[in-house]
Amino acid sequence: MKAVRWGFTALTATLMCATVAQADGDPAAGRQKFYTCVGCHGIPNYNNVYPEYRVPKLGGQNAAYIVSALKEYKDGQRGHLTMHAQASSLSDQDMEDIAAYLSTAPEKKD
Repeated sequence: MKAVRWGFTALTATLMCATVAQADGDPAAGRQKFYTCVGCHGIPNYNNVYPEYRVPKLGGQNAAYIVSALKEYKDGQRGHLTMHAQASSLSDQDMEDIAAYLSTAPEKKD
């Protein structure tokens, strides 16, 4: 019985990891939808004026993290007015597409 329980746990964990690894979005569509983001996230060494911080490059970022962050900005759980405004205009599919694109985009260093 213990072996069956362990096997079920291992199978469940494997399936969960496989689901997370796959992006649900379309990278080609995400590339087109990312155009409004490039104004900040595509400028080397760019600092936001208020609140002041270095704007991160997003290429190569984990898709699940991007979706989660965008949803948190949209819901107001993350406090940045510009990102809230940007994320508020995105559907769940838009977020998935952008995340799929960014997860496959080359990582850019400042």
